[in-house]
Amino acid sequence: ASPGTAAETPSGGEEEEEELAIAVRVARGVADVKEEAWDACAGEDNPFLRHSFFRALEESGSAAKEEGWLPHHLLAESEDGKEVYGVVPLYLKSHSMGEYVFDQNWATAYQQMAGFWEDVGEYYPKLQGCVPFTPATGSRLLVSSNIAERGEEQRLMVMQALARALRAVTDDLGVSSAHVTFPTREEWEIMGGVGFEQRLGVQYHWSNQGYETFDDFLATLKQKKRKSIRQERRKVAEAPVTIHRLRGDAIKPRHWDAFYGFYRNTIDAHWARDYLKKEFFYQLGETMADRVMLVVAEEDETGELVAGALNLIGDDCIYGRNWGCSKQYNSLHFECCYYQAIDAAIELGIPRVEAGAQGEHKIRRGYLPTLTYSAHYLAKGPSGFTDAVRSFLEQERRDIYYTLTVLSMQESPFKGDDVLEKHLKTQGVVVKDDRIMLTKPEKDAA
Repeated sequence: ASPGTAAETPSGGEEEEEELAIAVRVARGVADVKEEAWDACAGEDNPFLRHSFFRALEESGSAAKEEGWLPHHLLAESEDGKEVYGVVPLYLKSHSMGEYVFDQNWATAYQQMAGFWEDVGEYYPKLQGCVPFTPATGSRLLVSSNIAERGEEQRLMVMQALARALRAVTDDLGVSSAHVTFPTREEWEIMGGVGFEQRLGVQYHWSNQGYETFDDFLATLKQKKRKSIRQERRKVAEAPVTIHRLRGDAIKPRHWDAFYGFYRNTIDAHWARDYLKKEFFYQLGETMADRVMLVVAEEDETGELVAGALNLIGDDCIYGRNWGCSKQYNSLHFECCYYQAIDAAIELGIPRVEAGAQGEHKIRRGYLPTLTYSAHYLAKGPSGFTDAVRSFLEQERRDIYYTLTVLSMQESPFKGDDVLEKHLKTQGVVVKDDRIMLTKPEKDAA
């Protein structure tokens, strides 16, 4: 157990410190945790953190032992096991696929540095705190709303206890490392404070500056960029297809059948791996239809569905996930994946859109470079391994800040400096006299 202290006011009226005793347990599947308890930790904001999303991943066989994903969810509970204080979605993994934060070179270096004389075991298996196959940002040290309601002190205490418990479980299992990908900055800083190495990455996100229409958004862009986007949308409007944004009961089995075919086309075209099983999509539609937005393109003459983009809708973000098509039309990918998501965010008053991993081409379409975070506990390894990784990460963080700033300033499609300066401040960057200075990130109030 990892105890902590939290203030409580007893009947006598004086405020004194009382221990919050925390017991740690590992659940070998999300089904081993009551949905109500898990979701009290996950909250309502982010659909990827819901019990039903993890259940779809695990019950479909997508995130399963046979695929190298052994569920190992970490729970912080009351000592009697009646209350769940917090959760870390966690898997014991035999590879590094489906993560979108790449450590394959670390695994290679681990084995090469060990050579024949150091008995440090293998890099795999390792622990991975994440939402499988999902490069979407969000909480990873999930704290129950019941704890959060008791005050900030107890909330932070449970987060710190989860981070320390993750270290302890890694040590107890004797595995090489534990990795937590795409957490919040707050969690990243907490984990950094208890011995995790800190890593940065970059994605491309769109921010809603209070626009009432898509044209309001276009009005903030430079003339050339505005013209280019209009041309792309016009090409799709003039093509013999109609775009539909489907939600809830409007998504029928035929839509999922078609979309899975599109998903497989994308996988096959890129010699990739079909991480998500067909059953996953059907279960997602059955249990989370209210959170799904499926954008489909339908041919006017035949009624055939020829393209689709899967999005999940959170309280403060639309998350673009998977795309595919059976026929190619000029700019259809941009329309389905980027512009339809922006349209939906404006209509629903949602502050931002995350359009998935990678893709500098998104910048000129209004998606600016945005920091992502990951934390890595290197429990053991050959001599010099941890120091080598730490040195690499220090240089990588400098490179990331520089790249983010230069890309934002040189490639930004926005006219004037207001949107760009505001964005850079949310990333903890201030540019003055051609110097890049780091500061505490400001909260995006968009």
